[in-house]
Amino acid sequence: MTWSLVGGDPKSGPGSITPSGQYTPPSYVTGDRAVVVVTATVNSSTKATSVLTVTPGFLQPLTPENAALGPGGQTTVTGFLAEAGGSNSISFALASTESGSSGGQGSLSSASCQRTSQAFTVCTVTYSAPPVIQSTGVTYVVATANGSTSKTSAALLLNAAAVSSTPATHQAQLTPQVQLGVSGGNTVDYDMHGNQVADCCGGTLGSLLQDNSGRQFLLSNNHVLARSDQASRGDLIVQPGLIDNNCTPFNQGPGTTQVGALSAWLPLSSKSTNADAAIAQVALGTVDASGSILELGARQADGTLAAAPPGVSSSGGKGETAGLGMVVAKSGRTTGLTCGTVSALDLDVNVDYYQDCAETKPYLTKIFTHQLALSGNQFSDAGDSGSLVVDTANGEPVGLFFAGGMDASGVSQGVASPAPDVLNELGAQTGGASTYSFVGGADHGVSCLSYGDSTVAQAQARALSDAESTRAESALAQARLLVNPATGILGVNTGKSSDRPGEGAILMYVDEALAPAVPSVVDGVRTVVIPTSARAVSSGSAPQTAVGAGPTPLSVILLLEALNAKQQVRHSLMRQYPAFFGMGVGKSLDNPKEAALVIYVDRKRIPSALPAIVSGIRTRFVIMDRLHVTRSYATNVQATPRCLPGSSAQPPSQFDPSSLARTHRPALD
Repeated sequence: MTWSLVGGDPKSGPGSITPSGQYTPPSYVTGDRAVVVVTATVNSSTKATSVLTVTPGFLQPLTPENAALGPGGQTTVTGFLAEAGGSNSISFALASTESGSSGGQGSLSSASCQRTSQAFTVCTVTYSAPPVIQSTGVTYVVATANGSTSKTSAALLLNAAAVSSTPATHQAQLTPQVQLGVSGGNTVDYDMHGNQVADCCGGTLGSLLQDNSGRQFLLSNNHVLARSDQASRGDLIVQPGLIDNNCTPFNQGPGTTQVGALSAWLPLSSKSTNADAAIAQVALGTVDASGSILELGARQADGTLAAAPPGVSSSGGKGETAGLGMVVAKSGRTTGLTCGTVSALDLDVNVDYYQDCAETKPYLTKIFTHQLALSGNQFSDAGDSGSLVVDTANGEPVGLFFAGGMDASGVSQGVASPAPDVLNELGAQTGGASTYSFVGGADHGVSCLSYGDSTVAQAQARALSDAESTRAESALAQARLLVNPATGILGVNTGKSSDRPGEGAILMYVDEALAPAVPSVVDGVRTVVIPTSARAVSSGSAPQTAVGAGPTPLSVILLLEALNAKQQVRHSLMRQYPAFFGMGVGKSLDNPKEAALVIYVDRKRIPSALPAIVSGIRTRFVIMDRLHVTRSYATNVQATPRCLPGSSAQPPSQFDPSSLARTHRPALD
């Protein structure tokens, strides 16, 4: 069978289709809709057609993607449609969920849209928080594109403490001395289309290091400062990154400040390196020498968070070892100050790299070992690469954030290299001639802007297939044989697994005063262990999930057993299941008193069956796209492709969105 496309948009074309028939629409339209005719041909004679209608979608997430507001606070939310001209607009609504259409707190103004043939459609709305906020919670501004099912949202953390936080400052050009946790990157981190700049990348200038001779260096990722091994020593490092300056390189126009020169990086191509890191020697007088990071400090009188250096007093600037379940914070270019948790330790993960911002030139896939897995709603997004991850209890560095994405439950999943390991590897890269430490001050707490974690809620909201419901019901009879109040098992029922969303489970109600032994599976079906009371079971008021029992520390013995099992099975399991691209050790969501092998699965290649236990250890699956570090989004920029110095090329006389459909893409994760 062969495929062909006709029609589409007069500028962007009909889109594309793979040999297997997977259709991808064009990246933008120049009208309200475009019609594409797909034809399948067999043996040059037998044909069938399908008519598709392409309507505008969102160019990028809403801006800001997230913000914290106190009583009466306001913020302007902006959305961009992948449409030039036309008459479509964006509709905004308040909701209690990120894809809902009702609920939420506060109010919205009327939306205002600008539509011209010379730029993509932009719509804005002003959100106002209620004058009284009883408790901290998230309200969503949900945007839908008219005439399309396309939907996106901004998460607004309403808090009674009146903390005000927005990522906007992290993306702006700051006056020297620049504080960190801000947009930055290599001044030549752009793609060329002919002799014009067509795309550009950037990330976060995360923190400040000092070597044993007293010289100071900016710390970020290799893919942010050294362009995934494509850079040259001495390349200029600028603030903000080109993604926040209309792809304008330094000295080719205003908007950026030179803050350093690329000094060294850990080569991604080397099998001996195990972190994505690079450093740039600070340009004299351009960076705050105290190492202050935006919003890492205390709340100020106006509700904003002060900048502050990380804590270094208890570790001597060498960083702290993170523990499972530790609450951590990061200050990054795209999502600002956010908090999450360490969801897995000893993570081995495959990460894809590209040579260009548009991700058309694959570079390599690197296997990182012994990394930290981080999770939390709104914790990170494109452009946060290079952020310093700190312990919220004392501000001590625990990791360097370098990769991430969103899982099938809508929760941000991130990966960070342990901070002590990053320093050690940078020192080894100089042949031991230099040693590095974090620049900071006395240990201090960090205000935690947590948007929650909807992993369990999303798993429980997911409907089970008839086959899964039948499978769980079939195992119920076997489970009933285990009920014995004398041993602590009070009752059983059918339910849903949170370790593997979409799978049925047996709910095992156990006496909260005892610690009965409960099998991980019954008749091949996962069990969910729920501590409760006999009265709650008899009255039908017992919880439906294990997480309702509250935080439960994992014993050292169980953690070590799981770590040992993971090391023994990782290679064989990932060979057996090619869709597995990462594996670490965390807590089971179905029984938080047990460890679990946390396995990351390519959502495009999910096996038909996934093991519930491996080597006697529960499994927990995170379904998401493979991790890569140049994921990016388009934004609306003026229709003026930028030429390199000395170029004789002239900008087009009329709008050509194809020259900028991928422009302004932040590199993250």
